[in-house]
Amino acid sequence: MSAAEWLSRNVSRFTGDKGAAGNTAPPAAPAVAKKAASGASLPARSTHERLQATLSQKDEALSPRVLRRTLQELQAIIDPRVSEVEGGRRAMAIAAWYEGATAARRRDLWMLMSEQFVANPQKVKAAQAQFAAAVGTPEEAVAEVRYRRATVSPRRRLLQRFSVYPGGIQFLVDMRAEMQSSLKSDKRLLALDVEMEYMFSTWFDVGFLDLRRITWDSPASLIEKLIKYEAVHDIKGWADVKNRLDSDRRCYGFFHPRLPEVPLIFVEVAMVEQIAGDIMPLLDELAAPSDLSRATTAIFYSISNTQAGLRGVSFGDSLIKRVVETLKEEFPKLKTFATLSPIPGFRNWLGKNAGAMLEKLGEKELTALGRAVGFEPPGAGHLLSAIENPLALGEKSPVRKMLLHCAAHYLGRTLEEGKPLDPVARFHLGNGARIERINWAGDPTPKGLKQSYGLMVNYLYDLKRLDRHRAQLAQGEIPVSGDIEDLYI
Repeated sequence: MSAAEWLSRNVSRFTGDKGAAGNTAPPAAPAVAKKAASGASLPARSTHERLQATLSQKDEALSPRVLRRTLQELQAIIDPRVSEVEGGRRAMAIAAWYEGATAARRRDLWMLMSEQFVANPQKVKAAQAQFAAAVGTPEEAVAEVRYRRATVSPRRRLLQRFSVYPGGIQFLVDMRAEMQSSLKSDKRLLALDVEMEYMFSTWFDVGFLDLRRITWDSPASLIEKLIKYEAVHDIKGWADVKNRLDSDRRCYGFFHPRLPEVPLIFVEVAMVEQIAGDIMPLLDELAAPSDLSRATTAIFYSISNTQAGLRGVSFGDSLIKRVVETLKEEFPKLKTFATLSPIPGFRNWLGKNAGAMLEKLGEKELTALGRAVGFEPPGAGHLLSAIENPLALGEKSPVRKMLLHCAAHYLGRTLEEGKPLDPVARFHLGNGARIERINWAGDPTPKGLKQSYGLMVNYLYDLKRLDRHRAQLAQGEIPVSGDIEDLYI
């Protein structure tokens, strides 16, 4: 059967049921109608329950009959009797239907993929018992292999088949991006989401990605994508872009061979003479380019992931290393590699923890802070009110010092499940960097003030200590410089 024939037949089958694609919903069962009339909310049924049912309940997009047929079509994709190519053709039919489906119908497809393609629990249990019994014997390796194979879900094979056809990988990435808003409200989708994250971590390993330099002479469509996906410092226009692509800057894009026109990550770098603590000179469109002959420091000032569907996929320290190696080839004098990074979670965290931070102060510091805010002893509300206009605080202000103490504590001492709480810190520290310096008024823009009261941080990539820093973090200790330690209270 040709791909066109399969597509034509199955798309028509998906849309042939009025309950699935037409304007007429199937009648509700009497009990359901009674509950609906009374205004009582019905608990969401699992796909297991719906597949055994005859009629739909309120808010169910696909009728049980169409849901069963949809499951059959998904199962046909991984039929062991068909080739990968044929499985890819069948996946293409599902994707074509998905493109025209409503949000609710798409959600039903996600639920099927999440709930109906799980590893066989009996086989997993038996393989686990065999492995446990074989530990320490000559059969251990064979038993481990059997156990690993038993735990692999059919869902993984299903996703692989979707990746076969042209556009399949982009389809899956876009589908996962669309799922993200539903994960918190419906944990049943977590199995599918985690499976996709696992698969993407393999498919999008940095070793498989192409690194390309973006210049002013690059295609306009690519530069437009840089403008669209810049996530750290918004690009204001073409003059701003030209500044970021000037002679003293480098901008790189990472591309997947199967998505050659889709940049996955943008990395923006400035070559300067020392570690930068202020983003404004770097974004100044009128500033003259730096003298590259004197540049010894590369500042990573923006790293943007363009695909929401790749959320949680760690590109690892290889991403930074590849850019560093490329820079060193072009600029052998570069010795220092650091970031100038935002602290996106700081304001929100301090709003919840200001009181706890005040409790850490000694009597002398607490008195000085109280006098500065006009209330003794100061409470959390007094501190938060006093830091609302941080740019007006003098260098010796107790309020300013307190804000820096809090930022150092947030970055260097707050962990959640063994990982730094701040998402940007989590990325850089996980790649082996250390917290080097906190910069006052590093980003005085409205966005910077809203995120972190204008504070920015430098993460230093000491290429000889990356592994040491990762090991330190794995033991629950965040690597920091002496300057950061001096800010602890």
